[in-house]
Amino acid sequence: MEFSADLPFIDILTYITNELQQTYKNSNEKTEKVKVLNEFFERWDNDNSIKILKSLNFEFEPDLDWFNVSRPLSLAGLRGKIVVLDFFTYCCINCIHILPELHSLEEQFPIDSGLVVVGVHSPKFENERATVNIQSAVHRYGITHPIVNDTRSALWSRLGIRCWPSLMVLSPTGRPLLILMGEGHGKFLEEFIGAALLFFQKLGKIDHGNLPLELSSNFYPASNLRFPAKITRSPRGDKYAIADSGNNRILVVTKDGVVEHKIGGYQAGFADGNLITARFNSPQGVAFIDENVLIVADTKNHCLRKICLTNKQVDTLAGTGVQGSDRIGGRIGNVQPISSPWDVAIFRTRDMDMSFHLDELNVPEKPIVLISMAGTHQIWGYFPEGIIWWKFRKFEPLCCVALIGNGLEENRNNSYPQNAAFAQPSGLAMAKDYLFIADSESSSIRKASMIDGKVMPVAGGDRNPLNLFAFGDADGKLFNAKLQHPLALTYDDVNNRIYVADTYNHKIKVINIEDNIISSLTIKGPDETDLILNEPAGLCVDVDGRKLLVADTNKHTIHLIDLKTLKAQPFSLDFGQVTSTSETDAQESKYLFKDGSPHHVIKELSFHLDKKSTIYFHFRLSQELKFTDEAPQTWLVKTVNQAVILDQLSGTVDNGICKLEVQVVHPDFFCENSNIITIHFSLNICASMCCLIKQFSISLKSNTLSEEYMPHHNVYIKVDRTKIGIK
Repeated sequence: MEFSADLPFIDILTYITNELQQTYKNSNEKTEKVKVLNEFFERWDNDNSIKILKSLNFEFEPDLDWFNVSRPLSLAGLRGKIVVLDFFTYCCINCIHILPELHSLEEQFPIDSGLVVVGVHSPKFENERATVNIQSAVHRYGITHPIVNDTRSALWSRLGIRCWPSLMVLSPTGRPLLILMGEGHGKFLEEFIGAALLFFQKLGKIDHGNLPLELSSNFYPASNLRFPAKITRSPRGDKYAIADSGNNRILVVTKDGVVEHKIGGYQAGFADGNLITARFNSPQGVAFIDENVLIVADTKNHCLRKICLTNKQVDTLAGTGVQGSDRIGGRIGNVQPISSPWDVAIFRTRDMDMSFHLDELNVPEKPIVLISMAGTHQIWGYFPEGIIWWKFRKFEPLCCVALIGNGLEENRNNSYPQNAAFAQPSGLAMAKDYLFIADSESSSIRKASMIDGKVMPVAGGDRNPLNLFAFGDADGKLFNAKLQHPLALTYDDVNNRIYVADTYNHKIKVINIEDNIISSLTIKGPDETDLILNEPAGLCVDVDGRKLLVADTNKHTIHLIDLKTLKAQPFSLDFGQVTSTSETDAQESKYLFKDGSPHHVIKELSFHLDKKSTIYFHFRLSQELKFTDEAPQTWLVKTVNQAVILDQLSGTVDNGICKLEVQVVHPDFFCENSNIITIHFSLNICASMCCLIKQFSISLKSNTLSEEYMPHHNVYIKVDRTKIGIK
C-alpha cells in the first residue's frame, strides 16, 4: 500500500500497527507469529511506502524536568535501545492500569538487554503541569523508569498523539515502529519487544549499556501517614477510618485521634486473614456498614474487602485480585472481577416486593454497598443480604453488579441509569435518597436518585456530555461553576450540605443542595494565614456537623477544620496505644497466606538447547481443602529469561494441573543458576467454613543445559491452609 505524503504521520503508524496486530492475531502457531513479527521488522529497510516514518526526526525539548535519572536523557542518546515512550497523565485511570504491564515488561527485559521505558508526562489539567505534583505521583504509584515532564506537551503535539495512554515503540535507530492506544496491549507488547530485541541483536544494533538511573529522592520520609485518601466515620461517630493509601493499610482511630487498629502493612499485597496478616494494595475508599464492620475499596487489587473489628478478620467480598473488564456483573462473591474501585458508600432501603405490611416501618432496611468503579466509569452495587429493588429487580445475596452507567467515558446525565455515563467516578457521598458523585475526569459533581437511578447534574462540567475539558475554578450554579478533578465528597446531614475536595484546585468547596450553588471555603491555618492544601482527596464531617476532617494527600496530613470559624488545626494521630500485639509492617513478601508466611519458592530444573520441554504443575490440596467451584484458578508469567520461548504467558489451572512449554533458543543469554521463569499463581480454595485466596510465585531456575533431552518435567506443589511445598 502506498501512503499519501499528505497523510499525517500518526495515521500511517496507526494503520500499520492495526494491520500488524490483525495479522498477528490470525496466526496460530508460535513460529508463525515470530515470522509475522520478523517480516514486519524487515519491512522497515525495504518498503519505500513508509519512508515518511523513516525520515521523521524528533527529540525531547531541552530544559525539561526529569525523574528517576541523574541527568536528562535524549532520544539521540538512546540509539541502540528499543524505546517505549509512554504518553500518560497521572490523573488518568487507564494510564494507571498499564503501569503493572510496563513494570512487568521492564522486569523481563532490563535496560542491559536493550529496552528502555520512558514516561512522557503530557498533562491534561493545569495542576498536572507542576513538577512537584508529578513527583508526588511518581512516588504514589511506585514508578521507577525515567519520566520527563513535557509540560507544554511538545512531543505529544509533534507526533500527533491523540489519547492517554499511548505507547510508541522506537527502533534502535530511533524510528517509530508501533503505536498502541489505550490499555489491554500488555501481552502483545511483551511478545513484540522480545522479538524486536532478538531481531536487532542479530543485526548488531542493540546497545547493552546501562543508563544513569537514580530514583528521585522522596520529599517525604516514610511516616505514619502516606498519601492518605478517603476518611469515614462510624454511625455513632465514635471513630473514624482512614485509607492510608501509600502505606497500603487502613487506620481505625477514635474521634480524638487515638489509633486503635493498623490493618495491613507498608508493603502492598493481597491476602485475607486477621488484622495483622491481611494485605491491601493502595486502598482508596472506606465506609462503615455498622459500628464494627468496614467496607474497603482495595483499588490496585481491584477488590472489595470487608474488615470485621469484632472477630478481627479481613475478607474479600468481590474481585479476583486481577483487573476485570466486565461492565455488567452479577456473579457471586470473589468470582466477580471488578476494575479499580475508588470509593464506597452505604445506602439502606426496604425490599420493593409489593407485599402488604401492617406496619411498614417495622420492615427492616437492608444495606447496599455502592461502589465508584473508576476503571469502568460506572457505579456498581454489592448486596450483602440480597434485595428486590429498582423495577422489582431481584439482586441475589453477595452479588456484585453494575447499577448506573453504560461504561462509556462521558459526562452524560439521563433519566435511565443504564443510559447515563461517567468519566472516572472517584468519590461518593450518600445524602438521604441521593448518591452524590465526584466525577473526576469531567470535573463535575453529579447525583443519582436511589429511587429510580436517574442521574442529574449538580455543579461543574459542561452541558455537552462529550466535553471532558470543561474544568477551571469558579463558584456558581450548575454548569457555570467550574472545578478541577474533584476526588472526594462528604455529606453534612446536620446542615444538609455537601463538602467537596476540589483536588486539583487544592480547595475545599461546599454545595447548597437546595439550589446547586457551590462556593469556596477560605480556611485559616493555626497561624491565621490561609491554609495551603496539596491535592486533598478525602473528607469527613463529624457526627455533630461541627468539624470537617480533610486528607491533605500530598502533604501526608489530616486537618481538622472548625466549620463555624473555618480555622484548621492538625488532626494528630496517637500510635502509642495500638491494640495490635504484633508489628503489621514487618513482612517482606508480596505473596502471603493467612499466617503471614511468604510464598515465593524456587525450583531448579535442567533444560535442553533447542528442544521443547513441557513443564507440568501438579497441585495437591490438603484433605480439608478443595478448589472453589466456578472461581478462577489462574497463573501469569511475571518474568521470563530472553533465552527462552514460551508457548503462552498466562492460563488457568484445570483439575489441579497446568502446563507450560519451554524452549531454550539463545544460549548467549543463558547461564547456569539463572532465573528462567517466574510464575504467579492465584488460587481460590474452600475449606469447610470459609473460602481462601492463595497467592504465591514459583521461580524456575536452571541448574544446567543438559545434553540429555527430557521431553517433560513434573513440578508437584502441595498446598495447605498455611504453607506450600514443592518437589
